[in-house]
Amino acid sequence: MSVAGLLLTPGFGGTRDGAPLVAVEKAVAPLPVLRLDLPKTAAPAIAEVRAQTEAFAASLGVGTEDLVLGGRSFGGRMCSMAVAAGLPAAGLVLLSYPLHPPGRPDTLRIAHLPEIRVPVLAVSGTTDPFGSPEELTHHLAAIPGPVTTVFLPGPHLPTSAAAVASAVSDWLNSLH
Repeated sequence: MSVAGLLLTPGFGGTRDGAPLVAVEKAVAPLPVLRLDLPKTAAPAIAEVRAQTEAFAASLGVGTEDLVLGGRSFGGRMCSMAVAAGLPAAGLVLLSYPLHPPGRPDTLRIAHLPEIRVPVLAVSGTTDPFGSPEELTHHLAAIPGPVTTVFLPGPHLPTSAAAVASAVSDWLNSLH
């Protein structure tokens, strides 16, 4: 599989210019990257992911199935929901996936995971209050496609943006 581009979205309240997204874009160069901001509610955010993915694919002369989609926390979750709802993609990059709100492990955000049939990379902090490495490993197993997990030192935003970017770059190279 050849990946034609990477679409990246920020966490809730973050922007397209957040350090982790910028670091990933630099690490995967010269692969085309589109970093975008999202509305702060799910339905409009998912619609924006779909519209921007289709426009980005068209600008590159490929189908959306040639793009990897993802982002940090809320943004990655919105991309995963768009793919689960039928948006074709080459894969998903979930940076600090928000498995549940901090302190509320009974409020899981996993209903859509069994519908994801593309390769997934999940990069998370070892002390992330939105989901421990054990919780993420357990619940991401519901995804039928291949799942790669990378756990880096740090909380919801792993300490090293460079390490996050390196994990994404290495995983993208493994898809070829």
